[in-house]
Amino acid sequence: MGENNYNLIILSLSLLTLSTFFYRLTRRGYSTVKTPCPQSYPLIGNLIGFLRNRHRYHDWVTDMLSASPTLTFRVNGFLGLSQSICTADPTNIEYILESDFRNYIKSNRYTSVMQELLGSGIFNSNGLLWASHRKITGPEFAVVSLKTFISDSVQSQLSKSLIPLLLSAGSNTFDLQHVLRKFSFDTICNVVFGADPCISFVQAFDEAVEHTSNRFISPFQVVWKLKRFFNIGDERKYKETIKTLNQFAMDVIDSKDAQNGCETDRDLLSRFIVFSLDMGFEDEERRNFLRDTIINFVFASKDPTSTALTWFFWLLDGHPHCKHMIHKELSMLTASSPDIRPLNLTFDDLKSLNYLHAALSESMRLFPPVPINSRSTVDDDILPDGTFVRKGWFVDYSVYAMGRMESLWGCDCREFKPERWLNDNGVYQQAYDPFGYPVFNGGLRLCMGKDLAYFQMKLVVVAVMHEFEIEVVGGGGTPERMVDPPYSLSLLLNMKNGLPVRVKKRQQVAPVMLQELRMEV
Repeated sequence: MGENNYNLIILSLSLLTLSTFFYRLTRRGYSTVKTPCPQSYPLIGNLIGFLRNRHRYHDWVTDMLSASPTLTFRVNGFLGLSQSICTADPTNIEYILESDFRNYIKSNRYTSVMQELLGSGIFNSNGLLWASHRKITGPEFAVVSLKTFISDSVQSQLSKSLIPLLLSAGSNTFDLQHVLRKFSFDTICNVVFGADPCISFVQAFDEAVEHTSNRFISPFQVVWKLKRFFNIGDERKYKETIKTLNQFAMDVIDSKDAQNGCETDRDLLSRFIVFSLDMGFEDEERRNFLRDTIINFVFASKDPTSTALTWFFWLLDGHPHCKHMIHKELSMLTASSPDIRPLNLTFDDLKSLNYLHAALSESMRLFPPVPINSRSTVDDDILPDGTFVRKGWFVDYSVYAMGRMESLWGCDCREFKPERWLNDNGVYQQAYDPFGYPVFNGGLRLCMGKDLAYFQMKLVVVAVMHEFEIEVVGGGGTPERMVDPPYSLSLLLNMKNGLPVRVKKRQQVAPVMLQELRMEV
């Protein structure tokens, strides 16, 4: 009996060992499909392909993803120092951002690059720290008073800054991308701080964002890390830039703090100061929390909306029919009531602009402000399409490429067609897979300010197009020009060399024409 028990134990241990071996074999060593690794060579990995296609990086990635049966491919780093997976499969993205959210975190490649600028804020954190930020900030974006304050801030900047600047331009050529960036930055600073930013803060923030972009796209990450360690070159200058940025942020925090969270202040900083009083922080810890919170919101809101609007106006110039449809819709709205004017529109007023909403969505489908996103794996895993990912690998998803996938958007996926977002009655509809359109991220990290971003963009377009006709010097985004779009390689999809335009004061629609417009609709 004892010998039988002994044999049974040996057999059980053998089966357990075999089961463990085969489990680890299937989970760790092999995937259910062979993931392609195009243009990769021993030792140097994909470096040659990257350098050759640096000027068209996102289209290069799109080409490789389109050629993969699973819309996924593997990337080998220089000397094998890093391994990555890049995908455009919505099922994979849903898995990464929602189903297995805890296994796919903000990668060290991102957080280390952004550490000095974003600190431990919501856009540079993971796990419990990220969840606490989300719990604190999320409810604020549903508060009516904040939406009203943001609306007032945008409309104030339009009336006192953007529209007067365009009026003063006359027939001169200017960079619309630069103008929109300044407008967005001034607006978000008013929303966050309740005041216009000083020049030194503006310059420091622009320099910081440019520097982090250069860090991120560097094929040799060790170079900037060594320069940071020895405090030399551009890393030494960046350190001084961060000091300037921090000084402004801390001065504003101290000034607001001295007001003891005055309830009449509606800006975000004043709201967070009140919240932080009951969070159990030590004084310096609390100030750092407030600094990271407000800098993160400025960073997240400063450039994405201006980048989206830049591509939008570029595309409209190359698609006269779409421009006509938007202006007709605007004219109908302003003519519907004497109380409705371009600079006093509400959230509800703008909801009726279905074609404009569709055109903005379509523009961001083709030219997403953040063209690629990255995560890092906590444990070995297999994606839904069968792709194996090892612990510590980067998992990137290309939002830019997804907008150009026939399997997701049809054979006309590379065309600018706002109508794809409208139903038969011309009403905007979200008929897409939300993970097939992760322009505003998705899952648990879905952008909290999505609706506010649309609102701001609509206000800008209405105000500008009501007053002006915009002509892109050298031509806009025609179907021919869209084949080789003029973007630069950075964290955001900035337009290379800006967007030179001229504006012309628009002739307002005469009352006798309003009936004709109604009949067209």
